[in-house]
Amino acid sequence: MTLDKEAKSKLIEEFSRHEGDTGSPEVQVALLTSRINTLTDHLRVNTHDESSRRGLLMLIGQRRRLLAYIRRKDYQRYVALTDRLSIRRK
Repeated sequence: MTLDKEAKSKLIEEFSRHEGDTGSPEVQVALLTSRINTLTDHLRVNTHDESSRRGLLMLIGQRRRLLAYIRRKDYQRYVALTDRLSIRRK
């Protein structure tokens, strides 16, 4: 379910805004999106796994709040990030 070390570092490197950046909203959204995609695939196979479904909904809510923050602060960054991650936007 979790990301392995090299996949996580690759995502951080790809979405970081500067050297050593691991906590910017873009990096957090990219990591959450990866976890959401993994959990979604898991739930397609294991349809009765309700605890994982609850965890997925919590991750989606956290990602939604982070995306709303990015959208408020800098709309162009929001559009670019959602395009790069293939996330639908309202």
